[in-house]
Formats: sequence, structure tokens, C-alpha cells
Amino acid sequence: MTTAPSTDVDHGVPNTSWGLIKDRSLQLRDGYLDRTPIFQFILLSICFPMWGAAASMNDILITQFKAVFDLSDVASAFVQSAFYGGYFVIAIPASRVIRRTSYKTGLLIGLCVYILGCMLFFPASSVATYTVFLASLFAIAVGLSFLETSANTYSSLIGDKKHSTLRLNISQTFTAVGFLAGAVMGKLLVFADGDTLHSRIAAAGTEAARIQIREEALGRTLGPYRIILGILLLLVVLIAITQYPHCKPLRKDATEAKASIGETLAHLARNRMFVGGIVTQFLYVGMQTALWSFTIRLALNLDHSINEKTAANYLIATFIAFFIGKFIANLLMAKFDADLVLIGYSVLGILTILYIVLAPNFTSVYAAIVASALLGPCWATIFARNLDAIGDKRFTETGGAIIVMSIIGGAVIPVIQGLVSDATGSMRLSFGVNIVCFAAILVYFVAQHRAASRRTVTEVD
Repeated sequence: MTTAPSTDVDHGVPNTSWGLIKDRSLQLRDGYLDRTPIFQFILLSICFPMWGAAASMNDILITQFKAVFDLSDVASAFVQSAFYGGYFVIAIPASRVIRRTSYKTGLLIGLCVYILGCMLFFPASSVATYTVFLASLFAIAVGLSFLETSANTYSSLIGDKKHSTLRLNISQTFTAVGFLAGAVMGKLLVFADGDTLHSRIAAAGTEAARIQIREEALGRTLGPYRIILGILLLLVVLIAITQYPHCKPLRKDATEAKASIGETLAHLARNRMFVGGIVTQFLYVGMQTALWSFTIRLALNLDHSINEKTAANYLIATFIAFFIGKFIANLLMAKFDADLVLIGYSVLGILTILYIVLAPNFTSVYAAIVASALLGPCWATIFARNLDAIGDKRFTETGGAIIVMSIIGGAVIPVIQGLVSDATGSMRLSFGVNIVCFAAILVYFVAQHRAASRRTVTEVD
């Protein structure tokens, strides 16, 4: 049973977020709450691992589809292109829906479309064509675009402005749990024991036997999505019955302040710090996606005695390292300047990926694991910096959507790395693409630190 829509007595705004759990003691200040409602924040953060699980499943699917459909490295990378392309296409429309409704509505739409996308995997496995699977991944990404556009921005706003970056980093720590869960499910439910899938298909005596092996391999991809579907259904119910506070700026007459899409885009296009942040986020997501997409392939290329299931252990290790790196970064950023923490992470990241390129042995796989630990705080910190750079909170929903659109880097950089791998014949050398991305992140945070230092000097004067 749910309550009827009411008027929020603190904000004077029609409350369209129906639910059973309420807190009317919260105060809104320039789009931020004066304190964080703990239950709502935890429930919101539980949404974060859901797109982490979907993203890491892509890394499993790239390896599986490459063997089943006999793909090149660049063709297999189109798994990421379909997935992250959905984010790019839908982010702005999602922001307009959120603008007209609420962040909670965006969460619910995202979860429901995510459910639909997962369900499409079942007919896709019967049709057994690569393009149908790509269409299913695109549908999942449409739901995740709504979910991320809502959740990332809302996590930053659902508390005081001072701790917005730390708050989003805490929520993003849950994403690391999702990455790990997706990789574990992929290893246990998708990959089989014995020889590699490619070897078993090649060794099959007849075309009928090869078709049977491929069909069985595609059927195993459904296992993780059954589990994801169950969790998504539970989340939809919990969020639907929970009252979430309003986090949108108000005019003096207590009505919600809004800006047109044209006004918003014109404002953001003139904002150099925001534009720089978008480019940096594009390169970061692309680097992260490429690094994880090809970790299993790197291990298989450097050690021909292992199969996909064994190689998946190294992907799992990258997500454990990512979680540890993010956790350590959260502790460091609670005591030190976040820009300095990210500068240190970026320098170490460049050196680690350089080792992957130069080391002609299996130790480069371990370097890929270390590099994942150094990715940890990048996304959330860049996202929060970009939200701050927007300035006028009337542009927050659309600005947040444009930041999410920068996820399209995950569709571009892995394809570039795949092209380099196919052209050079070396998966190891292709990781050089990621050095360029990490260097751009370093430049961004150096610029952020210098700008903050200049502001401090000006305020003192």
C-alpha cells in the first residue's frame, strides 16, 4: 500500500515520489540536502553494483563470443560498442524525464528497462546470432543510462555539498562489488572446464558437433542474467515503496527552477572546466573498459596452457584490486586533497601500464591487475568535479546526463585497442592506447589542483 502524493512541507514542492518511508526533516540548500538520509542513501548505493555486474559480464561475453562466432579482436570489442552506445543515445532523453519528474522515477524506469534487456537474452540465445546479442546489450544499456544518470547525480546531491565527492566515491565502491560479482558469475556459470572453447570447436569432427558446442556455450551465458533478474525485481519493489527527498533547486517563490535544453547546452559549452572534464571522463571510461575487456585475452595469449575459466581468475583479481584501490582512495581523500590523491594514482597507473607494454612475459597480466587498483577513484571524482563545474543547479540533470554520455568512451577505446592488436599481432602492445588515456587524466587533475590553489590564494587576498 502506498500513500497519495503530497506536498513537501519543507520545500513547498509537489511530491510525486510515492512511498512508505518518509523523512520531512531534511532541508534543501542550492540543490543539496543539509544531511544524508542513511537508509535512502544505502538503497540508492545498492543500485550501483547492478551496472557494475552488467559491465563486467561484457568482459566475459567478449571472450565467449569471440570463440562462438569466430571474431577478430576488433569485432569482439563491438560488445562494448553496443553496450556503451546505449548510454550515449539515451542519456539526454533520460535527463529530460528526470527533469520533469524526479530522480526516483529515473531509477525505476532504469531498473525496469534493465529487466527487459536481460529478458531479451533468452530469445537471443535461441536465434544464436551476434547481432541479436548486441541488440540485447543495447537494450540493457538504455536502462542503465536512466539508472546511472539518476543514481550518480542523486548520490552527489543527497547530502551536504562539502562531502559530495566522498559520498559519490562511497556509492561507486558498491560498483566494484558488482564488477566482481559479474566476473565470478561469468567464470562459474559461463565458462566450462577442459580445453578452451576455441580448441573444442576446432577439434569437433563434424559441423553438427560444432553447432552443438556453440549452442551449449551460448546457453551458458543465460545463467548470470537469471540471477541479475531476481535482484532487479527486488530492487524495483524496495525503491517503489521508499520515499526519497527532493533534490532540485527552487526559485524564491518555492517552485522548481528549470532551464531549457538549448539554454543548458549553451551554458555548458562555454564552460571550459566542464568540457575538459567530459573529455577526461570519455578517456577514463574507455581506458577502464579496454583494460578489462582484454585482460582475459592477454592471459590466454601469454599462456596457451590455460583455458577461459582459469584466465577468468585474473579478471576477478582485477576487480578485487579495483575495490581495494577505491577503498584506499576513499580513506586518503578523507584526509588529503582529492586532486593530489588522483595525481598520485595517475602517475603510478601510467608506469604500470607501461610495464604491460614492455614486459614480454606473464608478469604483464599481474601489472594489469595492479593498474585496475589505480583506476578506483577516477570516475566518481571526475563526475563530482564536473557537477561542481556546472555552477547553476538548474542545469544539473542535463549536465549529469552529458557526463553519463561520456561513457561512450567505453565504445570507442576498446575498438581502437582491438585495431592495434589486430594490426600489430600483439595484445600486449595494444595496451599502449591506455597510457595516453591515463596521461590525459593526470593532466586533468593537475589542472584541477592548480585552479583550486588559485582560488585559495584569491580568497586569502
